[in-house]
Amino acid sequence: MLLQKIEKEEFNQLPIVTHTGNIVVATTEAEAEMAIQAIRDAHCVVGFDTETRPAFVKGVTYKVCLVQLSAGKTGYLFRLNLIGGIPACLKALLEDPAIIKVGLSTTDDFRNLGKWEEDIHPHGFIELQHLVKGYGIEEMSLSKIYALLFQKRISKRQRLTNWEAPHLTDKQLAYAAFDAVACVDIYTELTRMGQRIINQ
Repeated sequence: MLLQKIEKEEFNQLPIVTHTGNIVVATTEAEAEMAIQAIRDAHCVVGFDTETRPAFVKGVTYKVCLVQLSAGKTGYLFRLNLIGGIPACLKALLEDPAIIKVGLSTTDDFRNLGKWEEDIHPHGFIELQHLVKGYGIEEMSLSKIYALLFQKRISKRQRLTNWEAPHLTDKQLAYAAFDAVACVDIYTELTRMGQRIINQ
C-alpha cells in the first residue's frame, strides 16, 4: 500500500540517492542548441526544474539562473545567467505541446522565468503536485514524494547555494540534474502503478 505521508524522523533515516547519469552544461546559445537537439532526439518524457540564487536580504530577488531538463538519466543544465537569457531553442521546447515535460511547482517556475521574458507560454507540462493527489499522496515536496515511492531521500543541502557562481561544484551539478531526473522517475512510477488508488 502506498503511504500518503512520511514523518520527518522516518524521512531523515532514509538512504540518500545520488545522480549517476551524465550531466551536460550549456553556457552558450550554441551549447544550448546542441543540448535541446539531443533532448528532442531522445523522444522521451522530459524532466523540468529551475534554480535561482537564494536571497538572504528582505526585498532582494534574483532571476532564474539555471533551467534543468532531463532525458533518460542525463541531466541538461542551462545556465541562463551566463547565456544571457532564455535561448530561443529552450523557449521553443518549453512551449512545444508535443514534448511531454514533468515538473513540480511549475507555476512558480514559469512566473520566475517571466522575469527574463514575459512572452513565454509553456505547454505540454504535467504538474506532479496535481498528479499525486489522484494517488492519495498528501506530500507536495519533490523529496518527500520521491521518498514515499522509492524509500530514498534526495538531499537538499545544495538548494541554498550560489547558483550564479562562475563555476558550479560537482555537488551542485549532481543535485540540479537529479531534481529533473526525479520528476520523470516519479511520473514513470505512478504511471506504472496504473489504476489510481483513489479510485480503487
